[in-house]
Amino acid sequence: MDLNPKQQEAVEWGNGPLLIAAGAGSGKTKTLTARIIKLMQGGVPPENILAVTFTNKAAEEMRRRIEQYLNIEIFKYEKQPFIGTFHSLGARILKREARLLGRTSNFSIFDADDSFSALKKTIKELELNQEKYKLASISGKISKVKNLLLEPEEFLDHKELEVYSAYEKALEKNNAFDFDDLIEKVVRLFRKHSAVLEKYRRLFHYILVDEYQDVNPAQYELIKQLASPRANLSVVGDDAQAIYGWRHADFKNFLNFENDWPRAKIVLLEQNYRSTGAVIAAASALIKNNLRQRPKNLWTENQNGELIKVVIAEDAEGEANFVAEKILSANNGSSTAILYRTNAQSRAVEQALIENQLPYRIFGGIKFYERKEIKDLVAGLRFALNPKDSVSAERLEKTLPKKIGRELISELPAMSKKLSLLELISFVIGRGNYFDYLKQKFTNWKERVENVNEFIQFASGFQSLEEFLERVSLLQSTDAPTLNNPTVQESSYPIIQLMTIHMAKGLEFDQVFVIGVSEGMLPHQMSYGSLDELEEERRLMYVAMTRARKNLCLSFTNLPSRFLYEIPPELTEFINLKNGLSELPDEDGIYIE
Repeated sequence: MDLNPKQQEAVEWGNGPLLIAAGAGSGKTKTLTARIIKLMQGGVPPENILAVTFTNKAAEEMRRRIEQYLNIEIFKYEKQPFIGTFHSLGARILKREARLLGRTSNFSIFDADDSFSALKKTIKELELNQEKYKLASISGKISKVKNLLLEPEEFLDHKELEVYSAYEKALEKNNAFDFDDLIEKVVRLFRKHSAVLEKYRRLFHYILVDEYQDVNPAQYELIKQLASPRANLSVVGDDAQAIYGWRHADFKNFLNFENDWPRAKIVLLEQNYRSTGAVIAAASALIKNNLRQRPKNLWTENQNGELIKVVIAEDAEGEANFVAEKILSANNGSSTAILYRTNAQSRAVEQALIENQLPYRIFGGIKFYERKEIKDLVAGLRFALNPKDSVSAERLEKTLPKKIGRELISELPAMSKKLSLLELISFVIGRGNYFDYLKQKFTNWKERVENVNEFIQFASGFQSLEEFLERVSLLQSTDAPTLNNPTVQESSYPIIQLMTIHMAKGLEFDQVFVIGVSEGMLPHQMSYGSLDELEEERRLMYVAMTRARKNLCLSFTNLPSRFLYEIPPELTEFINLKNGLSELPDEDGIYIE
């Protein structure tokens, strides 16, 4: 399969635990797939192989490669390896064991909206104070109980425990599991029914796990239950790309693999096939600053390539315009991604791409002016300017509590004549208790507040409500070409992918622009109080940099990120869109420790 010596070493390993520590772009999926093929060719019955991934896309890619190499459609056979996500594995087990949990095999799986509805009904039936016991907060706590395998009575207060118990009963009554149950309920089932666990241990002789650094405590426990006592467990991952701590992932499971499995074989995949020498050297120098890691010496036979561009801009608009101009001037058919720390940062970039008629797609997200919180605020402003706008009034009525919505609507037209643009936006938010509404309704309310703040920042550049709404309307309607627009076919530019760095993990592009590499944004100011969180921010920067195959540009406004100083200056080209500096400013004293 054209494997390098280290990949071959991992593939040829026999029985027992195996940790494959795979650097960015080192062919981990290829290696894991080759190991599955090797097991099958060595006579292991396909049904005795379990391979677990985090995404359906990754699972499908593994299946495709196996069929292609073996030249058979093995996944049409009755007996086949299980290759799928953690949650699909959990769902399959629960279908067979549902009666032990008070369900039938045709149970429903509640998504986030379904769970929210069931919880909302539960809180209402218990007549709890909804100001104190916010729906989003309780939902997050219940999810934490399940993902961390906590004992509910030790983590939840008395009233929250009532909600949890009633919610669990509602799930059973509806013959349903929520998404977190697909792992947690299986783990608890195995703990309670040893005969059931033993049945699946007899079925799965060889277990392989992709992206092992991203497993949370429930997933970790599930794998440990199934892999004992045979210990034929092969895991692959990269602790330098562990960026999901906020989703309860615990990369210490990866670092502590030898403690869990003392006879473990460790194989390092350090040859990068993706990026230029400059990108690899820069990313490697950056990540060496993390204390908690499994050191690897990433290297490549690729050419050194161009220097990494480090750009300082006056503001977000200047930064975005620079990126758009670079893409326009290149026009070389390269795949391009623009990465950012938070979704709110897409606003200025989208605007620059629209104005330059460059086709783009928000990968795994929603365009800025299509986000609910932005549309809500725009509706308030439109009604303030035009009281005959019944569509905007209806949106406000549906969004806000009935009394608050009606009072806001009645006051807006008069307020639009008294207040400045920023004061009017503040009035809509305050009078509508809008931030409280976001906290009550959404678990990602902080991200939505960031979008609102970016909206306010943009509005600060306008003198009048009319001028601002006209600009917003044009940005909404004069969209850059997108996949749903026929002009895409006429454009000479490939579609530019916009996404958060978290969404970019696992992807690669010819040229990558990382915007907002500023202190307070990357690393994010919320990480300042914790070394663990600061190191995760550095890993996030590492992931962003290693998405680039050929060209990498890191740009910032205000204070440069401390991470920029961890990149050897001989690997960078400094571009100043302001006046003065020809290199990064002196780093002494600019950070908040």
